[in-house]
Amino acid sequence: MRRQIPEVVVSRLPTYLRALALLKSEGIEFISSRGLGARLRMTPAQIRKDLSFFGKFGRQGRGYSVSRLHRELQQILGLDKTWQMALVGVGRLGRAILDYKGFAPEGFKIVAAFENDPNLIGKKVSGVLIEDIAKLETSLKDKKVDIAIVAVPSSDAQVVIDKLVKSGIKAVLNYAPICVRVSRGVRLQGIDPVLALQGMTFYLARG
Repeated sequence: MRRQIPEVVVSRLPTYLRALALLKSEGIEFISSRGLGARLRMTPAQIRKDLSFFGKFGRQGRGYSVSRLHRELQQILGLDKTWQMALVGVGRLGRAILDYKGFAPEGFKIVAAFENDPNLIGKKVSGVLIEDIAKLETSLKDKKVDIAIVAVPSSDAQVVIDKLVKSGIKAVLNYAPICVRVSRGVRLQGIDPVLALQGMTFYLARG
């Protein structure tokens, strides 16, 4: 029977990966769970427990091999390949996403972008051709897109995501500040900076 991995554990893996990448850049070859925990403000026990879901990586008395653990986590997260992405919505936020240079080094490539604004359709932004959203389903299948990024107004988000799911997309990163529904088997991740700010004001109001 396949072992169930808690989502909270999976959500911490990219944080470990980023810390390990920094350690590699500093020339550090080995690190203990205590040392890694100190960098991430986590307990060594939590780190050991999280990693134990995926195997045994540490060596007693020496800790973790930074390069090996980095490589193993890349494979666990599926980052040993390039993931094709599509962007829907090329307004100010969408253009900023297309301009962002941090995707490619981490294995993510935007290969398509869609808009309903006739003034943008047919133009290129950061080397990506802006296509008519009416052609979304056909174009996605031709390009074999893995992940979609949604940067459309809230009023359009559910319709757009429904079309993406119908096109076979199994992972959606949604910037629209709205709760949307997806069918079983589709991973949906929402990004809403207002919610993050509201979480911080809880503490500021009591500070």
